[in-house]
Amino acid sequence: MIPFSAAAFTALFVVVEPIGVVPMFAALTRDRPRDEVRRIAFRASVVGGLVLTLFALGGRFFLDALGVRIDAFRMAGGLLLLLTALDMLRAKQSACRCSAREVEEAQSREDLAIVPVAIPLLAGPGAMATVMMLMSRATSPGMIGGVFVAIALTFLASYLVLRSAEPIARWMGPSVTAVVQRVLGLVLAAMSLQFIVEGGLNLLNRG
Repeated sequence: MIPFSAAAFTALFVVVEPIGVVPMFAALTRDRPRDEVRRIAFRASVVGGLVLTLFALGGRFFLDALGVRIDAFRMAGGLLLLLTALDMLRAKQSACRCSAREVEEAQSREDLAIVPVAIPLLAGPGAMATVMMLMSRATSPGMIGGVFVAIALTFLASYLVLRSAEPIARWMGPSVTAVVQRVLGLVLAAMSLQFIVEGGLNLLNRG
């Protein structure tokens, strides 16, 4: 359980990538009081965690209802994560998360917590696919519990990072942020390829 939980946390933290969200979050909340920024970070982290929990609980039933095999979804999710990883390796904001128009509209929005911070900046398509793939690999109650622990720890870390987004953004600067994104992108690329290969092999073996 412990190795699987650690791997699940690593995968989720890399995909959610709260450090990569820091510059955009700091820009969106620049003119807001510190207490409001902390409330936005808290609500966004709670909502993001709940969204991924719902996908972890009901994702398999949804796929079964659509007649989609979990291994096919694992390959598709791996491809989506690979696209995200390629953007991270080029130090770009992933197009799978938030478009430029959505960011522009969000700057004038009163409540940022749910959209765009919780969805899609934190709990985006890649994170949703990741929790469903992790649940497909969980073969015991302990491992299933490990996925939910990983979700909770990931969004606790996200809250702690986002509540201090402005000083972190000043301290890191563009260069450090780019380096962190590239390192995490490399890890995510390896994980996504593993998901693709596992799903493909399982589909071939089962015909």
